[in-house]
Amino acid sequence: MWDPVEYLAFADHRSRPFFDLVGRVAAAAPRRVVDLGCGPGNLTATLAARWPSARIEASDSSAEMVAAALERGIDASVLDVRDWQPAADTDVVVSNAVLQWVPGHGELLARWVKQLPRRAWLAFQVPGNFGAPSHVRVRELAASPRWRDRLEPLVLREDDAVLDPEGYASLLSDAGCAVDAWETTYLQRLTGADPVLEWVTGTALRPIRTALSDVDWAQFRAELAPVLRAEYPRRADGTTWFPFRRVFVVARTP
Repeated sequence: MWDPVEYLAFADHRSRPFFDLVGRVAAAAPRRVVDLGCGPGNLTATLAARWPSARIEASDSSAEMVAAALERGIDASVLDVRDWQPAADTDVVVSNAVLQWVPGHGELLARWVKQLPRRAWLAFQVPGNFGAPSHVRVRELAASPRWRDRLEPLVLREDDAVLDPEGYASLLSDAGCAVDAWETTYLQRLTGADPVLEWVTGTALRPIRTALSDVDWAQFRAELAPVLRAEYPRRADGTTWFPFRRVFVVARTP
């Protein structure tokens, strides 16, 4: 279950990669702009503002996120990204931090390229932080004797979650696209007693939260908190540095 309020607690940090991604899309007057994984709709609204003549299509797999988007006036629907089919007038597709949840999404990207109209834009970014201490320590705790049976299969791993920029560039180039792929590590300055724990709670820990009772969830967080504090110590000014790598791809269909 996604919590829109929890997710938006770091809205500024989570939105910056979106704008860096969309800034590389040079579509002038697209007919339809699609936001796959629109979340609470706060960023979808910026697509409507940039392309006011376009039809905006938004969807998310989370009913809670879609409800939040609808409250913002975004015409969003509940949809698994794997079930999406592009309409004939789809000129821009944006997917922000979604595809890491879809095993084998390379095949999905190749299918979209075939289905999209010619010269359409496909832009997506995925977190590339699965090898960072924030994610490694989560995997280690999930694999510990207390939690292994219930949690170990639920945690994303770097080697099967996302590709690196060259991997995506090769995949989409082989499909005939012109591709711009890159990576960026953001040095995020977080505040609060356990800011990295709160960050991963809003994203990476979501499958774990869903699998646990309230009591077990509280216990899991209590075990994880000191580990993350040791990996990401608080500075004298009360803030915490949290490096976060992301992988970006902007492709244009042949």
